[in-house]
Amino acid sequence: MSSAAMMKNATSDVTMGLLLMFLSVLVSPVIDIFSKLAITTIPSAEITAARFAVQALCMLPIVLWRKNLADLSWRQSLFHAIRGAIITISMISFVTTLKYMAVADAIAIFFVEPIILTILSSIFLGETIGWRRYAACGVGFFGAILIIQPSFQEVGYVALLPVVSAVCIAISAMMNRALAQREDPWAMQFHMGLWGLLFCVTLLFIGHGSGSDVFDPVTPDMTGLVWLLGVGLTAAIAGILGVYAYRSAPASTLAPLQYFEIVSATIFAWLVFGDFPDAMKWLGILIIIASGLYIIWRERRFASKPVSDTSEATRAP
Repeated sequence: MSSAAMMKNATSDVTMGLLLMFLSVLVSPVIDIFSKLAITTIPSAEITAARFAVQALCMLPIVLWRKNLADLSWRQSLFHAIRGAIITISMISFVTTLKYMAVADAIAIFFVEPIILTILSSIFLGETIGWRRYAACGVGFFGAILIIQPSFQEVGYVALLPVVSAVCIAISAMMNRALAQREDPWAMQFHMGLWGLLFCVTLLFIGHGSGSDVFDPVTPDMTGLVWLLGVGLTAAIAGILGVYAYRSAPASTLAPLQYFEIVSATIFAWLVFGDFPDAMKWLGILIIIASGLYIIWRERRFASKPVSDTSEATRAP
């Protein structure tokens, strides 16, 4: 194959990757829309369990076809168990937030995750982070405060749960780097879902009869079942689109598109719930987006591996 043909194929792959990532971030907020609809009558741990169950079922045929389901050591299983526990905490925290906060506000706060990942990667992975990126992290946190502060006055400490979710996803992203080079991403998704489901079921068993709106399971009605199915299916679709997007284009190229999710979440939340951020929250959203994009730009400029790459196995909420 000539160099011109190879370049054309590479360009085509990147274009396809960008399209798939755009579709993924367009679908992702729908997960949260269904979750917010379900949280009115169903506890957040049960919603998270349904999401894990449907995702795992959707992934199972693909993992079986690729014949790598059983290719695991005990050490890898422990790794997946830890990842599953961290992701479970993240998802339950975020879904619980949706009962009290607007979808767009919660997602905007969650998007401090790349900023948190930048800092954690510097501390635990020894990645060199210059003062400019640290400054961008500080600016990004300031933007988050602009959103959290009025939300905190309205709903209290619940406004901090998206930050908890973001920290968990950042930790999971660092763990993914240790696995991504030697394990199939489909298997990573599948095993994470299984462990997450196990943890959720355990929490629901312990919480049964407690009256908790987080851990006490209920029998959903038909409408609730539709919302739960919507959560799981849209999560599976977004995950699959993300997998193929990252296989087609470099993560550093796709990363900026992730911030479109805030825009699409705002649009969907406005259409379904009538929620729309006020001027102060929009300012915070824009600051978070600007700081995140600056961090990505600095990483690409110095040709380092993007610390904001959460890979196809880490989105979450």
